[in-house]
Amino acid sequence: MAVTEEKKNLSQIVYSCYVTRSREGEQFVREHILSYQLSGVLTLNDGDKEYVFKEGDLRFVKRNRLLKFNKQPPEDGEFRSLSIYLDQETLRNFAREYNHRSGAHEEGNAVLDIKPHPILKGYIDSLLPYEKSNEQLDAALISLKLKEAVMVLLQTNPAFKEVLFDFTEPGKIDLAAFMNKNFHFNVQMSRFAYLTGRSLATFKRDFEKIFHLSPSRWLQQKRLEEAHYLIKKKGRAPSDIYLDLGFEDLSHFSFAFKKHYGLAPSKI
Repeated sequence: MAVTEEKKNLSQIVYSCYVTRSREGEQFVREHILSYQLSGVLTLNDGDKEYVFKEGDLRFVKRNRLLKFNKQPPEDGEFRSLSIYLDQETLRNFAREYNHRSGAHEEGNAVLDIKPHPILKGYIDSLLPYEKSNEQLDAALISLKLKEAVMVLLQTNPAFKEVLFDFTEPGKIDLAAFMNKNFHFNVQMSRFAYLTGRSLATFKRDFEKIFHLSPSRWLQQKRLEEAHYLIKKKGRAPSDIYLDLGFEDLSHFSFAFKKHYGLAPSKI
């Protein structure tokens, strides 16, 4: 059976349906996301911590984060989720209208588990009929539902004010620590630069001062070293680790590994 994923996108309200087998991948989270797990299991990993969400769970994913994901449908069923993207324009307009401000910027966990609450459940239930509707939703209605999402979050979790209305961009941080934590994410170099608070040119210059290699060469070397360790010391199969380490496909990984170590990964 073919693997299929369907998404119904109502601008910033997205219904996702995935069937037949688990799907893995990674993403850069551009905007805050409030999500509800309708069925199946979602596993997220930010490089430090793993988060697991089952049917009925609510989660809040912070913007400007790198995450790996695994979507696991239930047996003979579908993986289904509902996600509300809270963009910066919506939140800035809300903050001006209601005079909300955030305190000091705090990193904290990339993903926040939200405890069940009748008001939150009522809000989610109000969105479900739109999934089955064939009508194009009015932009004003979508804007209203996004505003309602912010109000419901603040009503049920007042501490969310510090996250929702923190409009700071990534500041210049320790590049070496960041890269050693996130080398396994397969994202563009410009994204690494942005997340470390640097222009692309400054990122490359600072990187070579620290590592004495270009970013692309260092990333490949670091990923291959980790692969060698996992295969030789931990007994992992090459097919199980290449995606986790940032390689796009198994053949590219095997070619790079053999070129670096003189042996195919299957021979280690």
